Amino acid sequence: MKGMRTMEWFHQKPNIFVGEVNINVKNLDYAVTFYQNIIGFQVLEKNGNKAVLTANGKTPLLTLEQPMDVIPKAGRTSGLYHFAILLPNRADLSVFLRHLLQTGYPLGAADHYVSEALYITDPDGNGIEVYRDRPSNEWKWNNGLVEMATEELDGEGILAESDAEWAGLPAGTVMGHIHLHVSNLPKAEEFYTQGLGFKIVSYYPQAAFLSTGGYHHHIAINTWQGVGALTAPRNSVGLNWYTLVFPDKGERDKVLKQLRQIGAPIVEEADYYLTSDPAGNQIRLVL
Repeated sequence: MKGMRTMEWFHQKPNIFVGEVNINVKNLDYAVTFYQNIIGFQVLEKNGNKAVLTANGKTPLLTLEQPMDVIPKAGRTSGLYHFAILLPNRADLSVFLRHLLQTGYPLGAADHYVSEALYITDPDGNGIEVYRDRPSNEWKWNNGLVEMATEELDGEGILAESDAEWAGLPAGTVMGHIHLHVSNLPKAEEFYTQGLGFKIVSYYPQAAFLSTGGYHHHIAINTWQGVGALTAPRNSVGLNWYTLVFPDKGERDKVLKQLRQIGAPIVEEADYYLTSDPAGNQIRLVL
């Protein structure tokens, strides 16, 4: 049925999932215009050097910051490969694809078996994926690993799915996953599995995909910027931090204990705990 909602339960309790991503940009006003007019976010709040963006008018999904001493995105560093915005269904992807084509903004596209995805780079070089999931009963699993690939996208089929007018991101949009550059894959795998408790669900050359609750991936990690890639300077364009949302305090306490056991850094803040993976990617553990 056209327009049918296919988004499932992978971004809610009892799973642990990515909630919000915070990135640095060079020019806040320019970036906000891009994220409103091209991607379709609404501004939840904007003050000084920071803008909080939302799809439903209340939940922060993406925060943009412009450091006073901001420098362009550094090459060959760990950090953000892309963050991925998950639309509720294929009809929404159809509307978004037509909008992108009408704006003439450059894009890439791929069919990953589990999902259909569009790829965009923001004006500062931050990677963005906008995608829809196929229903999970269509995913194929072998020995605990989900089949994923990069095939040509059926753009014509997607465009035929809906002729609705674009009106920004649908209210049901969530942060589907985050894909990170790391410096050492085995060390990063240990952190995300033994520390945070995620399961590896797929491999790709120099990359691993991890999730909770049988999702195709909430987090992906790769060494495509080179083994030993340095952590990007704090004031450079790119990732500041992202959140992992926990179902309850007990589940978060369990993960904090696991992180301490592997020697991961933990800082307690007022309403979250801060940790970072071995490549320096910062993660806020929130409820």
